[in-house]
Amino acid sequence: MTEIERHSYDVVVIGAGGAGLRAAIEARLQGKRTAIISKSLFGKAHTVMAEGGAAAAMGNVNPNDNWQVHFRDTMRGGKFLNNWRMAELHAKEAPDRVWELEHWGALFDRTKDGKISQRNFGGHEYPRLAHVGDRTGLELIRTAQQKIVALQQQDHAETGDYESNLKVWAETTVTRLLLDGERICGAFAYVRETGRFVVFEAPAVVLATGGIGKAFKVTSNSWEYTGDGHSLALLAGATLLNMEFVQFHPTGMVWPPSVKGILVTESVRGDRGVLKNSDGERFMFDYIPEVFKSQYATSPEEGDRWYDDPDNNRRPPELLPRDEVARAINSEVKAGRGSPHGGVFLTVVDRMPGGAAEIVRRLPSMHHQFKELADVDITTEPMEVGPTCHYVMGGVEVDPDTAAALVPGLFAAGEVAGGMHGSNRLGGNSLTDLLVFGRRAGLGASEYVDALDARPAVPETEVEAATAEALARSSARTARTPTPSTPSSSRR
Repeated sequence: MTEIERHSYDVVVIGAGGAGLRAAIEARLQGKRTAIISKSLFGKAHTVMAEGGAAAAMGNVNPNDNWQVHFRDTMRGGKFLNNWRMAELHAKEAPDRVWELEHWGALFDRTKDGKISQRNFGGHEYPRLAHVGDRTGLELIRTAQQKIVALQQQDHAETGDYESNLKVWAETTVTRLLLDGERICGAFAYVRETGRFVVFEAPAVVLATGGIGKAFKVTSNSWEYTGDGHSLALLAGATLLNMEFVQFHPTGMVWPPSVKGILVTESVRGDRGVLKNSDGERFMFDYIPEVFKSQYATSPEEGDRWYDDPDNNRRPPELLPRDEVARAINSEVKAGRGSPHGGVFLTVVDRMPGGAAEIVRRLPSMHHQFKELADVDITTEPMEVGPTCHYVMGGVEVDPDTAAALVPGLFAAGEVAGGMHGSNRLGGNSLTDLLVFGRRAGLGASEYVDALDARPAVPETEVEAATAEALARSSARTARTPTPSTPSSSRR
């Protein structure tokens, strides 16, 4: 008989990236006993790949910015296929979530007058991305983890147990959501190190599992991004929407082959970087769509002036929304004007007033990444870049205000949830998306639990079916693994 470990929680959060951690923090703050289930090591979240910044209309660099402009930019970038209520809530609440991170200890770059610094990014009219160099996602995860630890220390002081109200299950993979009739009643998982099965009994489950990028050969996504949450939701009876909308970030590394697809942050272009083809031309001026022509420069001279005088000049087309830039790069390569390894050139050489020192200061991760992985010094040489699968706009259909899916007790936040970004996400919106809706998912799950007359029970038939399925998969993998042949005496 298969031994199964059982644990009971109020809220189970599947995923330990930014959305999952923010949901778990909120559930714990609402007094709920909470579990965080991480498929990978705690802290190795794909959120760290969101390098450029977190979009929030704080107006620290340009006081003309406000939530209405951010809302408009988000809707226009998504070709108006966004869930408008999600885009509205996101634009309104993003500044509070960034200030909250700062209150928890996040160390953002500063303006000269001491405010959180904000940089330009594609599709955003004003400098809007709060940033920590080009390592913003890493700082977000560090800060959220620090908050998790602080809450555990608080629990230890009160109960004598660090994990009494908030426990992290690292390297634990959920294979099925469990249902009591049509309601969520928990999740079935296995611990990768030992192989033991675990049943998490909980009336509310928050999916925060990220995207599907590993379905593509060339992707910026890490190995965990295999669509687990999308599958779990669909099998439990939830609906998915906008799954046809997959974003290809315009700038991923293209050489050497071993690093093809690794992200080159959009902040390179936000910090004066330009795209050129093999003829040395800034080709993006040939690809400005009609709907954007009034907002974008028509000459390199005007585009360069915009960085220092945005009120009297239009922004360079390198900062068009990602889908437009990716298509333009693809067109240049197909036309035979690509770089030697099938991309185009992205350069910041001689583009920043402070020269090489400023490049290293503003883009430390990119300088290190290209030097270590491609032996390219971005202060003196151009980078070769090309489109890489980066983000899926589609996901679980949720209520904008509560993050609740159509299955009672199921919630979703972050990349696994659909609707917020329409057909194309603007850079920087992902980090504030996961903060805004991570909080709302944790709050929504807590309020759902509070409203229950009685907790749902976990039917043994659900556990038996999930166990049989997991064992069958394990047996199938074992059967596919070749068994080494025993050497014959003639070969000894």
